[in-house]
Amino acid sequence: AMEKSYMSVFLLLVAISCVLAKDAGKKDTKETTAKPKLPQTLSRGWGDQLIWTQTYEEALFRSKHSQKPLMIIHHLEDCPHSQALKKVFAEHKDIQKLAEKFILLNLVYETTDKNLAPDGQYVPRVLFIDPSLTVRADITGRYSNRLYAYEPSDISLLYSNMQKALKLLKTEL
Repeated sequence: AMEKSYMSVFLLLVAISCVLAKDAGKKDTKETTAKPKLPQTLSRGWGDQLIWTQTYEEALFRSKHSQKPLMIIHHLEDCPHSQALKKVFAEHKDIQKLAEKFILLNLVYETTDKNLAPDGQYVPRVLFIDPSLTVRADITGRYSNRLYAYEPSDISLLYSNMQKALKLLKTEL
């Protein structure tokens, strides 16, 4: 008799979690139909309400023509460091707000442009490019061996680097 009651409690838990998942799914569809936007796949979870460019070429073109700086995030879906950074980036309200002032691109593959890997092709790495299409080698993270790497604990540094990318732009143009 004891085993049976354990079993029914377990089944109940499974049922509860499925229902919760279903509700969560419903909520999402309502929000996506409310305002038209690019397919969510482009954000890859870095900020679903932000506008993301599809390719490096498109990002460069938009940066140049809008005179907005470009922020490129290199990451991989199966890299725990990328996933951890993505989570804090997506949940950071100030970063998500500030990101609207950038042309945005996140990549899960490397481009042929060597300028985007000044010190190697590691992930996650975040680079800023100004509208004159110059990589901002002066805006780096805190690691000397991986200049453009950020850990989740570096999120406030990433935020101030985003501010820096915008501020320097104003003084130079």
